[in-house]
Amino acid sequence: MPSQPHTFVTWAPRVLGIAVTFFVAMFALDAFDGGPLSKTVPAFAIHLIPAAIVGLVAAGAWRHPWIGAAGFAALAGAYAMSVPERPDWILAISGPLGLTAALFVLSALATTPSARG
Repeated sequence: MPSQPHTFVTWAPRVLGIAVTFFVAMFALDAFDGGPLSKTVPAFAIHLIPAAIVGLVAAGAWRHPWIGAAGFAALAGAYAMSVPERPDWILAISGPLGLTAALFVLSALATTPSARG
């Protein structure tokens, strides 16, 4: 039976990765602005692309935590560089992405066999 810290380090980044995916997907709801459905549905689909990218990184990281560490860190950095004039947006979006990346680093370190043998 795994110990409590190992269980936390294993599951926290994965659960947070899914939560961040839904958080980013929530921003797609701004496509529903009362316009005609023929324009709203395509706009909604386009607005879901960032959430799909985050979800793909989370899926890839499920068995390979280094993918999550690198992927979420890259997404956090890319978003921060894309809106340098909005530190509040950077904190709200890149913050959870960066935290998820850090947790995946811990998960990867916890699951990597020791080099001491």
